[in-house]
Amino acid sequence: MSLGQPHSHEYFMKQALQQAHMALEKDEVPVGAVIVYNNQIIARAHNLTETLNDPTAHAEMQAFTSATEYLGGKYLQKATLYVTLEPCAMCGGASYWVQIGTIVYGASDTKRGISSLRNQILHPKTEIIGGILQQECEEIIQNFFKQKR
Repeated sequence: MSLGQPHSHEYFMKQALQQAHMALEKDEVPVGAVIVYNNQIIARAHNLTETLNDPTAHAEMQAFTSATEYLGGKYLQKATLYVTLEPCAMCGGASYWVQIGTIVYGASDTKRGISSLRNQILHPKTEIIGGILQQECEEIIQNFFKQKR
């Protein structure tokens, strides 16, 4: 699999997809995330809700914790979150508190995603970019739920 040009949205989303595949191997909902700062990945995470028996252990939440620990501060204004599925309201709220600079997601979540709540829960300076590698991101999650049903 070609990873795309270094430092492109596609490159970093493919890194997040690798995390989603790690979640899939653990029978977790296959969502993966990476956080990028100065064109370097500073956090990699995937869903761990089943593993940790914690409904808040979404990929984004794990990544925020790892990135703020790495940087030694609680704000991520100059960082970008790449996540395979549009963040939910909980993760959107957390992105507000860490003041993430940019959120880039692959697949849309029309039922629980932040798009409809953007002005209510996101930091006003947070940029949103959706649809990066959308098909690949949709396929992994759709196939997971097809197998569960």
